Amino acid sequence: MAGSRLPRRLFLQGVAAVFMFAFASLYTQIPGLYGPEGILPARKTLRPQGKGRWQQLWETPTLLWEAPRLGLDTAQGLELLSLLGALLALGALLLSPLRHPVVYLLLWAAYLSACQVGQVFLYFQWDSLLLETGFLAVLVAPLRPASHRKQAPQGGRAGALPHEDLPFWLVRWLLFRLMFASGVVKLTSRCPAWWGLTALTYHYETQCLPTPAAWFAHHLPVWLHKLSVVATFLIEIAVPPLFFAPIRRLRLVAFYSQVLLQVLIIITGNYNFFNLMTLVLTTALLDDQHLAAEPGHGSRKKTTTSWPKALLATLSLLLELAVYGLLAYGTVHYFGLEVDWQQHTIHSRTTFTFHQFSQWLKTLTLPTVWLGVASLAWELLSALWRWTQVRGWLRKFSAAVKLSLVSTATVALFLISLVPYSYVEPGTHGRLWTGAHRLFGAVEHLQLANSYGLFRRMTGLGGRPEVVLEGSYDGHHWTEIEFMYKPGNLSRPPPVVVPHQPRLDWQMWFAALGPHTHSPWFTSLVLRLLQGKEPVIRLIQSQVARYPFHKQPPTYVRAQRYKYWFSQPGEQGQWWRRQWVEEFFPPVSLGDPTLETLLRQFGLQDKSPPRARSANSTLAQALHWTRTQLSPLEAPALLWGLLVAIGAVRVVQALLAPWSLRSSPLAPASGEKRRPAPHKDSGAASEQATPAPNPCTSSSRTARRKK
Repeated sequence: MAGSRLPRRLFLQGVAAVFMFAFASLYTQIPGLYGPEGILPARKTLRPQGKGRWQQLWETPTLLWEAPRLGLDTAQGLELLSLLGALLALGALLLSPLRHPVVYLLLWAAYLSACQVGQVFLYFQWDSLLLETGFLAVLVAPLRPASHRKQAPQGGRAGALPHEDLPFWLVRWLLFRLMFASGVVKLTSRCPAWWGLTALTYHYETQCLPTPAAWFAHHLPVWLHKLSVVATFLIEIAVPPLFFAPIRRLRLVAFYSQVLLQVLIIITGNYNFFNLMTLVLTTALLDDQHLAAEPGHGSRKKTTTSWPKALLATLSLLLELAVYGLLAYGTVHYFGLEVDWQQHTIHSRTTFTFHQFSQWLKTLTLPTVWLGVASLAWELLSALWRWTQVRGWLRKFSAAVKLSLVSTATVALFLISLVPYSYVEPGTHGRLWTGAHRLFGAVEHLQLANSYGLFRRMTGLGGRPEVVLEGSYDGHHWTEIEFMYKPGNLSRPPPVVVPHQPRLDWQMWFAALGPHTHSPWFTSLVLRLLQGKEPVIRLIQSQVARYPFHKQPPTYVRAQRYKYWFSQPGEQGQWWRRQWVEEFFPPVSLGDPTLETLLRQFGLQDKSPPRARSANSTLAQALHWTRTQLSPLEAPALLWGLLVAIGAVRVVQALLAPWSLRSSPLAPASGEKRRPAPHKDSGAASEQATPAPNPCTSSSRTARRKK
């Protein structure tokens, strides 16, 4: 099998990039969400309960316990963590020496610390996915760069260590759990839109933050929407087992199918860093050979192949064709695909029942666990074989220690992950080894393994529910309060904000799905608007002058529920249509009994004033200055600016690379060729080619200076 050096490097760079986007996006929203004048002040979540320092840290694992020691409150500590996390992730993205396990451990700990106080605004599946992926990056990251290694294992890949591929296999297992569960839950939820293959006729319109491309996708023919749902089930349920296929072409087909799905989602929806994170996980399906990390592989001359190898290649090709045929037959059979040549359409429908699918899932879930066990066992045996090829007792002992530790960690994380994975089928969950349940229970609060299941049910089948806030000075004339990102103004096109996640806008989408009492934070939002708190106003409009009540807070605030639909192609200047449904939140003012009752009911009354912060704290002043400098920038512009800066640095690095090689004392002179290393006996370890000594050193240096 080809090596995974370059895919691992891409994975580590991708994880660093996602951490950078996540921290930077969160940083821009901290004052309005978690500050003393925010919607859900973070200081309320960390109340010392008289426990020991380490016990307190274990039960609520967050570095923000130490914020008071730095003269900061909880929100300021969260700002500091976000800034340091973004800078550290940026460094890991650009500088290979920073792609170290300690760096990724710090990034994971910082984001876990934020999630502990993030409350409902950080309760998203992609936050859990980032934490789980970030911890895997701790194991995947090398302790030493490959260039610093003295010897490769005998018969192994150049610079490879026996244990290196083991943690990277966990990334592939995580990708399998994510995609397979996301496909299965669409059917186990009994959602009529998924079962009727009509989900995408609603999805583009009713998703949280659509893009302009979603408007065009929404108006595609219905038969194409239904065929797209069939393709989604194929990619999410049938393809993931191919992640573990022994034939690399099957894994590559699986890779490109996953990439296609994620790219289409990115084009039509603003799902922050989630799809980018999934694309990062797909690197586990690649290898060095596919990414041209093995130069000259494709230019080797064809040699006569022995008949066993030829037979194996033929059997592999037949198996590959059989898999393609089985996927095609299953898709046509179970979704009743029929081509209508007259209308140039493809008709589709589900031909199986919920009971049949449940029986299939009950039969298949446990074998997928054993598939993971078999694949992991193969990786362990391969690592053990590579260890046997290491020469020298000292190196062999060192490699054995590393292999033992990494193998133990890999097996333990695999066992832990089986518990949340088995949630897709209750029967399998009950049959798991009790030791796996105990392991998972011990570390569940660290979010090392999580359950997933995206787009479980399709909402807004009768129209997209949307909450519209309104303010008034007299209680008779009302002015709508428009958000920057979520739908409101009918003539405003949907925005493109990836990879930023406006967390208030996302929660407004969830709030619209039920009564306001299901979203207690909404009452706190109303209170902050009545008080005219600028940090909260900046969540709605980053340019305060665009907020309709920026000069004086409204006397009254209320909320209405509407149903929104995309406009029809013929309507000029309109992106949306809407219809009033009902009052979502009653008109209230400061001191209103209704408002006070709701605040008391939800425990949102702030009885204890915030502790006085030291104005002389140098760190607090530095944080305030940084916030002042960055606050004029909208969050998407800040993140896109980071992206452009990274691209510019990459271009400069690429341009300077040839010059750095020329200036290196180990680089060969112009016109000087490397002599091939002499061939050794088959039992000797392979050596890397080294530059041949040049007796005319002085003349070559002179020639170089002239050039």
